[in-house]
Amino acid sequence: MSDESLVPRPSEQRPHLRASDADREQTAETLRRAMGEGRLSVEELEDRLRVAYSAPTVRELELLVSDVTPVLPTSGDRRGVASARPPGLTVREGPGGDRWIVAIMSGHERRGRWRIGARCTVLNIMGGSDIDLNAVELSESMTQLNVYSVMGGGEVRVPHGVQVEVSNLAIMGGNDVQLGDEVVPPGGPVIRIRLVSIMGGCSVKRGRKLSKEERRRQKELRESDA
Repeated sequence: MSDESLVPRPSEQRPHLRASDADREQTAETLRRAMGEGRLSVEELEDRLRVAYSAPTVRELELLVSDVTPVLPTSGDRRGVASARPPGLTVREGPGGDRWIVAIMSGHERRGRWRIGARCTVLNIMGGSDIDLNAVELSESMTQLNVYSVMGGGEVRVPHGVQVEVSNLAIMGGNDVQLGDEVVPPGGPVIRIRLVSIMGGCSVKRGRKLSKEERRRQKELRESDA
């Protein structure tokens, strides 16, 4: 077969965009959230996850969530939900929201639906904090999260589809930032994270942390489709 046969002719329909691993994971996250909201049963979730992790195109992923994703407004009150936000993340401008998260010789966990202030400081001293922003409510479209770890550390989970800017400094320790090469559409919220670690460390990763059971099922689905 010649290379020319692989190139679509002008008269041919343009093929659907191929799906990336980040596209598949974002779709899986939307499906899991839909089950949590009661839009899908456990059996329906497993069936759709199996298809999602093997879907070759973005179009097929869109069809999997088309009946469980609410239609978002494209204009109007800026105090409402931003049209470019990823599923689960909301922006409701105004006062309120957590401004301090402190773990001193202890642990702290913040996940699920919660509201974060425009500026929030996480302090880990001989302790650790796990911060999940996948379903957080932002009080402004620009959020500054400062994480200071002294002989401690933690993990910050950020959602797919949101712009994240990270600066980090580590002294006798280390920070781990894994955001991948995901291309984020413009116009959405921005989360700025400053990591400062002394004899400790903090990690920043995309996506919700999966449970052991979810990781096991994900592995089985990928192996069955291999």
